[in-house]
Amino acid sequence: MQFKMIHENYNVRDLDRTLAFYEKALGLKEIRRKTASDGSFIIVYVGNEASEFELELTWLRDHPEPYDIGEEEFHLAFRTDDFKAAHALHEKMGCICFENPAMGIYFIQDPDHYWLEIIPTR
Repeated sequence: MQFKMIHENYNVRDLDRTLAFYEKALGLKEIRRKTASDGSFIIVYVGNEASEFELELTWLRDHPEPYDIGEEEFHLAFRTDDFKAAHALHEKMGCICFENPAMGIYFIQDPDHYWLEIIPTR
């Protein structure tokens, strides 16, 4: 028996703002969307051609307050082939939240405060 990871879900407050962030910061574009017939939720899957893995972004109409994501001790990691350019972009966007030069990595934070690790191709 085999299992293949296919997506991870993040709940978000402002879907348009979050979609714009992921496209600008990581090149992730909308793949498909599901909208509840009563308007209570919208689910958008984003991804790119580099991987089949998708990020599922869920907006819930009846949850206007910020999500409690605990102590932010979890993250999703992305490998980049141009670490220097990625760092410059994220620095310009003001979304770098932690750097570890000794390990050669850094983290960015999305509009809902989810951490995303940026790793260079080694």
